[in-house]
Amino acid sequence: MRNLIRRLLETFKSPSPSTTKGAPKTTANTTSRPGRAAASELRGGFDIEYSPSLDGDPDPGEVVWGWVPYEDDPSQGKDRPIVIIGRTGAHLVGVPLTSKQKQNEYQVAVGTGPWDREGRGSYAKVERLLDVDPAGVRREGAILAKQHFDDVVDGVRRHHGR
Repeated sequence: MRNLIRRLLETFKSPSPSTTKGAPKTTANTTSRPGRAAASELRGGFDIEYSPSLDGDPDPGEVVWGWVPYEDDPSQGKDRPIVIIGRTGAHLVGVPLTSKQKQNEYQVAVGTGPWDREGRGSYAKVERLLDVDPAGVRREGAILAKQHFDDVVDGVRRHHGR
């Protein structure tokens, strides 16, 4: 019960998406330790599903916050939004979001949402599939609209042939 109350309180806080380099700090709903990322590059297959439920646990179809390692230096990273698109065993599969639009085939527009305090449009980086440890997710951000979810999945399929 105490953990549930802490998770609910965390949901109402408005933590800023920090750009602090390094491992995540421990918060109420994570068991991350220094050096343990919320996500790493995905290796292998996964099942796609859309089953969002803002219940304190990350689910496919939700935008969640977690520490994601940089592509060029996995020992460092950034706390960022991740759209969860499926599962692989006990882990989740996600695609990082960015507010920086690039004109390339690797981004899919997902619109705006409460995961970005400034209300900026977001783009899913479909070239990057992440293996997300649910224990490393800092908080749920929002439910992604089904059409945007389908667009992200289509982009992943186009890019990765899945």
